[in-house]
Amino acid sequence: MLPLISLLFMLAGDCPMHAQHVHATEVDHRGDEAMGFSHETTRHAFRLEKNGGTIEVTASSADDAKSIAAIREHLQSIAKSFAAGDFAKPMFIHNKMPDGAEMMRTRKDAIRYRYEERPAGARVVITTDDPEARAAIHQFLRFQIAEHRTGDPTEP
Repeated sequence: MLPLISLLFMLAGDCPMHAQHVHATEVDHRGDEAMGFSHETTRHAFRLEKNGGTIEVTASSADDAKSIAAIREHLQSIAKSFAAGDFAKPMFIHNKMPDGAEMMRTRKDAIRYRYEERPAGARVVITTDDPEARAAIHQFLRFQIAEHRTGDPTEP
């Protein structure tokens, strides 16, 4: 007969809620490592726009100079790597290729990435006139909204 605690751990491994919690914890941990700032002291926002969308990160405190500098460095890097078709960081963070990223890589010449500093953070504005690229950007941003649990609207 198995001890009760062993049985509970075995059952938890089959529980979708447990698996979801473990995945979210792993995403947060890998994200903190890859981005260079803590998800606990910052806020992500992913916004879908008619011509693309935005990735925005803001420090929770306007006095958190360390997080603000790390946010700006990370988003500058993201704008450059995404423009080159390199999605290695989000692939590392999520432990899989994010939805839409492969098409964004394929259609990279049709997509523009613009880095902008914001008070207490920064953002990357992603735009395109290409319908396939726009659909991929929206798919990518919806994936990020779900994975980072931001609660942002999923429609432009």
